[in-house]
Amino acid sequence: MVSRPRLILVLGDQLSDDLSALREADKDRDIVVMAEVQVETDYVPHHPRKIAFLFAAMRKHAAHLRDAGWTVRYTLLDDPENTHSIPGELLRAADATGAQEAIGTEPGEFRLIAALEDGPIPVHLFPDDRFLCSHAEFEDWAEGRKELRMEWFYREMRRKTGLLMEDGEPAGGKWNYDKENRKPPPKGLTSPGPLRHEPDAATRDVLTLVRGRFGNRYGTLDGFWFATDRAGALAALDHFIAKSLPSFGDYQDAMVMGQPFLHHAILSVYLNAGLLGWREICEAAEAAHDAGDAPLNAVEGFIRQIIGWREFIRGVYFREGPDYTARNELGASRDLPEFYWSGDTDMACLRECITTTMAEAYAHHIQRLMVTGNFALLAGLDPHQVHEWYLVVYADAYEWVESPNVIGMSQFADGGVVASKPYVSGGNYINRMSDYCKSCTYAVTKKVGENACPFNMLYWDFLDRHRDRFDGNPRMAQMYRTWDRMDADHRKAVLDGAAGVLARLDAGERV
Repeated sequence: MVSRPRLILVLGDQLSDDLSALREADKDRDIVVMAEVQVETDYVPHHPRKIAFLFAAMRKHAAHLRDAGWTVRYTLLDDPENTHSIPGELLRAADATGAQEAIGTEPGEFRLIAALEDGPIPVHLFPDDRFLCSHAEFEDWAEGRKELRMEWFYREMRRKTGLLMEDGEPAGGKWNYDKENRKPPPKGLTSPGPLRHEPDAATRDVLTLVRGRFGNRYGTLDGFWFATDRAGALAALDHFIAKSLPSFGDYQDAMVMGQPFLHHAILSVYLNAGLLGWREICEAAEAAHDAGDAPLNAVEGFIRQIIGWREFIRGVYFREGPDYTARNELGASRDLPEFYWSGDTDMACLRECITTTMAEAYAHHIQRLMVTGNFALLAGLDPHQVHEWYLVVYADAYEWVESPNVIGMSQFADGGVVASKPYVSGGNYINRMSDYCKSCTYAVTKKVGENACPFNMLYWDFLDRHRDRFDGNPRMAQMYRTWDRMDADHRKAVLDGAAGVLARLDAGERV
């Protein structure tokens, strides 16, 4: 008697050969199910560049699996029989094949996990072991700690992997070279940027589809250059290691007008979709250091982002649970300003970061944290609206990685689970780390007055209105001492100026 096939669910961010569900499957009997569905494009209105990347990469991965001997049932977005949900496509596949159960690899969003658990056919989910740290291992590490701090977790991951380790000690004698990685940009700083891939016929078909269905959304498809298969992703890795890694450390926090990429890797879009794995990326960087082609500060800083921050953030997401994105510890309630969707603002830093994001579905970590995120926190924007904006606009954004970075690190809405203090600054930080302020309508050197930088006034206003919460934080004590030393009339002028900025935001006026 021939046993019934099982359905093997492969999601759009699981485009890996070494997927736990595939390892558990029988290639001669089971059927891979992949689907382009409206629920996944629309639960937030994702950037069309992200949708196009994922659909093109999914189609190519399905073809790759067929070439490897798998039977693949693939649903196109415009298939008239498409139910436009993942559970619906599993049910339709079950009806067509006689399958009575499905297996999959755990999704990276509680929303989709719940949909599969409540779906019309049983789905057994295996752990996503493409990550370095399992849920259980993170729980064991976190248990009993008063604070969850990435630095201590990162050191454990270094020991576990052996990356940049020498006889049990960190290479060079230090775990962290951050102090060497905060250089402001020198005049004329440029970079090779990421490897750009000309869309092939299959990708052009997807671009046509996405432009027709999602072309009126935030963002543009013009100049689409992402790789859409593993070979292209590996080429992008090689390009970064050879061309940009040597200077990545020095200028990873720098921001330059018209230079959105500088020496950043732009590999997260491939890593988070499964076209690359963490180990091969980190080992390539380590090999460059061992060969003398990249300095230790650059390689350590890069590896820390992957096995330290990325793994830590995932651990927090699954530990904190499905209500995490609703947290609002500071009670922020202001609506997201329209300029986050248009870039139509007189603040040069925000305009540059937002318009670049519209064009590229990308901004690097300092642009996200210290420009768009910093303003949102200072202005008291609703953290859930901020969270959804980040999930919409970035091609590498999935809830497991995006929400702790936004709800926790950027907006302090989790009350300090991720960050030990709010990451806020006035205009001086942005001026030091970028050339944005040189072309701004506002004067970064002005603390109050008609054309004073809004960041300057909002910074002190944020500290003043949340003093009860942060006055006892040792990392913020110096800030409050500085505020208290200011003349009372100056403090009033600062708060009045901040109130004016916020009133213009509330009225929908240009800021």
